[in-house]
Amino acid sequence: QVQLVESGGDLVQSGGSLELSCTAAGFTLFSLFNMNWYRQAPGKERELVASISKDGGIANYTDSVRGRFTISRDNVKNTVYLHMNSLKSDDTAVYYCNAERTITPFRGNYWGRGTRVTVPS
Repeated sequence: QVQLVESGGDLVQSGGSLELSCTAAGFTLFSLFNMNWYRQAPGKERELVASISKDGGIANYTDSVRGRFTISRDNVKNTVYLHMNSLKSDDTAVYYCNAERTITPFRGNYWGRGTRVTVPS
């Protein structure tokens, strides 16, 4: 059974940095999946923050984090990272890891339980 486990969430002051990790357990096909970081702020819908391709060669970001956040992955460690710099109060949210593959074979969509990031205003 695939399990995505996020870690690294914390309370950090405005302007600070934080790195989130997401490790996939029981997931021998990790390198076949695109990996995404989503976040959900209180009272708001879940939004896609960053994505990275299977081999790590292509990364995309939502406008509000581009230039401040960096997504990366280690296919040997089955882990995806989100390094966040210059954090703002608007970045306060629960951050979720997502593994996605839309083509067969091995199509699937998996979610972690989230890790909380708090940036006081």
